[in-house]
Amino acid sequence: MRNFCEDRAIMLGEYIIDTGATVRAAAKIFKISKSTVHKDVTERLMRENPQMYREVQAVLQKNKQERHIRGGMATRRKYKGE
Repeated sequence: MRNFCEDRAIMLGEYIIDTGATVRAAAKIFKISKSTVHKDVTERLMRENPQMYREVQAVLQKNKQERHIRGGMATRRKYKGE
């Protein structure tokens, strides 16, 4: 079981780096909870691959800085009827 979790953490890290995905988007693709994605890419990935951990954290930090823009766009689409 432990090996599977570590492998999943590396797969999640690669996916987030390649696509720039948010935690929610990655959770949806891998069909796991946001909490599991967050734990994998913060705790497990830091132990397994520190370099990848730093790259993932950079992507997540960028997503965090842009989340107010995505929220505004979602609201705009909602009221525009898209």
